[in-house]
Amino acid sequence: MSLPEVVTRDQWQQARDELLLKEKAATRARDVLNADRRRLPMVEIGKDYVFEGDLSLADLFEGRMQLIVYHFMYAPEWDAGCRSCSAFLDQIGHLAHLNARGTTFASVSRAPQAQLDKHKQRMGWSHIPWYSSNGSDFNEDFHATRDDGEYPGISVFLRDAGGGTFHTYSTYARGLDGLGSTTTLLDLTPLGRQEAWEEPKGRATGLGAPAGSPALKYHDEY
Repeated sequence: MSLPEVVTRDQWQQARDELLLKEKAATRARDVLNADRRRLPMVEIGKDYVFEGDLSLADLFEGRMQLIVYHFMYAPEWDAGCRSCSAFLDQIGHLAHLNARGTTFASVSRAPQAQLDKHKQRMGWSHIPWYSSNGSDFNEDFHATRDDGEYPGISVFLRDAGGGTFHTYSTYARGLDGLGSTTTLLDLTPLGRQEAWEEPKGRATGLGAPAGSPALKYHDEY
């Protein structure tokens, strides 16, 4: 097994400082990428998708402004859900922090609801809503089901004050790397983390942290 080189403390600190410069550059580059993602245009949803239980796409928002859908690979003919998708959902913690920022997280699969409920109970995901798109074109229209099979992914949606529903972003496969925390999921949305420092300006909507709470200091320090 190849292990790191053994050096003195001073040598380690010099190497660490050099790496820190690269880490800071990566953080700034990620800030720019996230801002560019928030600047993406959006497309109004014109189709009436129906999920099992006679639920509409609007129902999945649970009254909030933003919806993050995880496309969980689970075809109707499968005996169980995808193991990698299960591992991804295992990373999702309490949803209260997303909800406080006007954002709902839900999982969607093509398998019938009874199969999803069984898998959900076995995995202990009582906090994660999971809906069946069985019988609708939802998975196909958002490219989670393709001619060559099922794909894991995330799609983001927004509802405006007029009640319109819009698709703002999707990513698949390796685009899911590093996602799962509240901040990384919010970074996929048009409103972002709803912090005053984020670009473009005007997206800090008041859906975020309570008034008087301290600003995040790490943005400027790292």
